[in-house]
Amino acid sequence: MIGAIDWATAASAATAAGTVVLAIATFSAVRSGQRAARATELALLAGIRPVLLPSRFDDPEQKISFMDEHWVRVGGGRASAEATNDAVYLVVSLRNVGNGLAVLDRWDLYPHREEAPTVHQEPSHFRRLTRDLYVPAGDIGLWQGAIRDPADPLFGAVTDAIAERHAMTLDLLYGDHQGGQRTVSRFSLIPAGDAQWLAVIGRHWNLDRPDPR
Repeated sequence: MIGAIDWATAASAATAAGTVVLAIATFSAVRSGQRAARATELALLAGIRPVLLPSRFDDPEQKISFMDEHWVRVGGGRASAEATNDAVYLVVSLRNVGNGLAVLDRWDLYPHREEAPTVHQEPSHFRRLTRDLYVPAGDIGLWQGAIRDPADPLFGAVTDAIAERHAMTLDLLYGDHQGGQRTVSRFSLIPAGDAQWLAVIGRHWNLDRPDPR
């Protein structure tokens, strides 16, 4: 019986079985390595991820200048909205509760309380900031925007909202210092009293990864 064994066939079968076992082991190792690499990548991204909220009410007041030397003071947790014949000036006091530097890029404004909380405009629709604005991790900063063209449809609408003390909605587009992890955060600007405005966070959208909802 031993002499009848086809040793060449048996050797080929053993080699094939070994190859299958090696392939399975290699596949498992690759999958495990990919999961470890992904976990490391997520941890690194979390380490530089900014998250913007309104500043706290006990945060210090900030004094902000515009390019035409118009000056605005805004306290913690507050916003400022002023309109003249030549320009509309808007400011929000911010706090970065994330781990990374926030680099502000663009903004979009609704002259009313936006009733569609799950929708925002395409980034190409947003208005580009004319100067760089940064908010350090764990610290306060600001957003400021101006509308200077009276022919801009938003000029008159925002001017009326300020005069009539109507709530407005602001979407801020920002990311980390490497240009990634782009986020849109929605703020409500709510009139308080005769002159003050409060800043309230509404929602965050992730543009470069799935939302956590």
